[in-house]
Amino acid sequence: MSMQAHPLSPLLAPRSVALVGASEKSIWTILILRNFKDFGYQGALHAVNRTGVDTFGVKGYRSCRDIGAPVDVAFIFVPIDAVPDALADAAAAGIRYATILTSGYAEVGEEGRRRQDALVAQAEALGVTLWGPNSLGYNNVEAGIPVSVIPVVKPFLPPSIAILSQSGATAAELAEYAHGQNIGTSFVAATGNEAQVSLAEIIDYLVDHESTRAIAVFAETIRNPAAFVRAAERARTKAKPIVVLKIGRSQLATQVAQAHTGSLVGDDAVFDAVCDRLGVIRVASTEDLINTAGLLAATGRLSADGLGFLSISGGACTLVADAAEAHGVRLPPNDPGTVAALRGVLSDLGSTLNPLDVTGAAMRDPDLFGRVIPLAAGAPGIGLLGVGIAVPTAEGQSLPPALTAIGRAAAAIETPSVVVSTCGKSLNDYARQSIAEHRLPHVMTGIDAFLRAAGNAIRWSARVDETGVAPTLVQDKLDQPPPLDTEQAVLTFLEGRGVPVVPQRLARSAGEAMRHAGDIGGPLALKIVSPDIAHKTEVGGVRLNVQAAQAGAVFEAIMADVIRARPGARLEGVSIAPMRGGGGLELLIGVRRDPTWGPVIAVGFGGVLVEVLADLAIAPLPVTRTQAAGLLRGLRGARLLDGFRGTAPADIDRLAQVIVDIGDAALSLGGGLAELEVNPLRVAGAEIEALDGLIVWRKET
Repeated sequence: MSMQAHPLSPLLAPRSVALVGASEKSIWTILILRNFKDFGYQGALHAVNRTGVDTFGVKGYRSCRDIGAPVDVAFIFVPIDAVPDALADAAAAGIRYATILTSGYAEVGEEGRRRQDALVAQAEALGVTLWGPNSLGYNNVEAGIPVSVIPVVKPFLPPSIAILSQSGATAAELAEYAHGQNIGTSFVAATGNEAQVSLAEIIDYLVDHESTRAIAVFAETIRNPAAFVRAAERARTKAKPIVVLKIGRSQLATQVAQAHTGSLVGDDAVFDAVCDRLGVIRVASTEDLINTAGLLAATGRLSADGLGFLSISGGACTLVADAAEAHGVRLPPNDPGTVAALRGVLSDLGSTLNPLDVTGAAMRDPDLFGRVIPLAAGAPGIGLLGVGIAVPTAEGQSLPPALTAIGRAAAAIETPSVVVSTCGKSLNDYARQSIAEHRLPHVMTGIDAFLRAAGNAIRWSARVDETGVAPTLVQDKLDQPPPLDTEQAVLTFLEGRGVPVVPQRLARSAGEAMRHAGDIGGPLALKIVSPDIAHKTEVGGVRLNVQAAQAGAVFEAIMADVIRARPGARLEGVSIAPMRGGGGLELLIGVRRDPTWGPVIAVGFGGVLVEVLADLAIAPLPVTRTQAAGLLRGLRGARLLDGFRGTAPADIDRLAQVIVDIGDAALSLGGGLAELEVNPLRVAGAEIEALDGLIVWRKET
């Protein structure tokens, strides 16, 4: 798909723009025209206002229809009550795309949402595609096209990352921070309310944007999940990293985001799982967002998961050694061949470890960097090399011989390399001049920032080639879901889908209970069977460790207790199953429907432990056996599965297949399913059985 072929190309790379609402008294007009001047826009500009007057030298017209020439985009920033007429005029002039800066829509509440719905309906009827409303617009930096009030940060740097944000002010600050880290932007956009064009569709456009080598996304919600999944999958096939900072992790944050842009923020843990499935890098700070995108834009996919680090500072080496593991960064020890080679070039004071302290000898002999860097970068398992040295930001701090040697050596090796300062700082014009003069590779400031970004890059590189199954997202709802309204019915259904379940029989009388008990043998578990009772223990509907001879009496006791507690409940009888004692683990396997991402499966330690430990691993459905095994290994208590204090280790392969079968069983029930839970799933070595099951159907709204 070429950029010219993308359906959003006329919107995002317009050759002509009408500024609807242009006025020399409008601050928006001043900011917009400043951007067009700063970018040196080569297309046609038209000022549209009620009187048709020229605006700061831009030819004025009373309406878009009066322009008399083709226009790709109408940039509308009139008062909210005037927006419908402005949109109708643009459509009458043959303009098919509109960017709306005007606010007062869904971000302000229900009345605003009604206005926005009406605006979308009007646009659809007119055949116009909307960007916004409540959007500061977009700067297509590569093309020199700014349909926005997002300020330009000068001097322009070679483009490398795109910045997409649902917050306009944040988009501007992210671009400024990137510039201060010597990271050039190719595209900067504030998507606003996304009434039609969503953030996901812009990501899809940028997948084929040649100067965009990484995409940084600041999001409050993903309004078009299906488009996001498609775009992320395309990005992964092209090895183009997507880095996302999605806010709304806490309940308070969710409320704030709702007030800000009218977003509906989804469950945070589910979004984590979706990103993991799609190969999207998720970060937790604005700095990590830009630093990770900037690093990957410079290095591309890493060929190995090890980091090599060298510095003239032993302190910097120790900082890296201390913090690497916490950020998921592996520091492979140098192999004997590398150690021998290093000993041949280092002074007696230099170590041969990784991280490698080359000592102050490199200041006396700057060419030492040129001899050591190829050796450190070529060591087995090294996919990224960090060189610890401060790039000067002011006169008098210059280290020309050392920087020249580093730049020359870095250019001669295949392993991507990064120059890293110990502390975070802004890279100013003087620093950029030094970087260019000495032809340094990518420069990062702050060891912690570097290690965080390196960890993200290493994990992404290791998984970018994985071929996973996309999340299901939407399923058709069954008109008449099967009546799986009791534990026994659920277990029978699961058994039919290949899930091992505990043997059970239904007793409708004390006599039947005695006969079944005699066939099974004790000890037994007896449970009430009722479509109206989900929590059986609370109504006296469960008895454990029952001897076969007591089954009839216990049956009658259960029935009496339940009738007393829930006199109106429908009672089908009592299930009788063999009691499963100790010597195993209890897991919870649960499926629920996320309102944004569809059915997801959760795996954790069950029984009472699920509430005590809150140790769950989550993935969107469907899952493969490998992914299910990964969920198990991702639990904090995963070591329990390997055998603990004499217990047999779990058969992970078989357990993973059972998890797959439970997930597939849930998917087979279609869109009417709200929840399916197996708790507990008993695991004792190779013995795996579902002991209890529950299904909840979605309610019509």
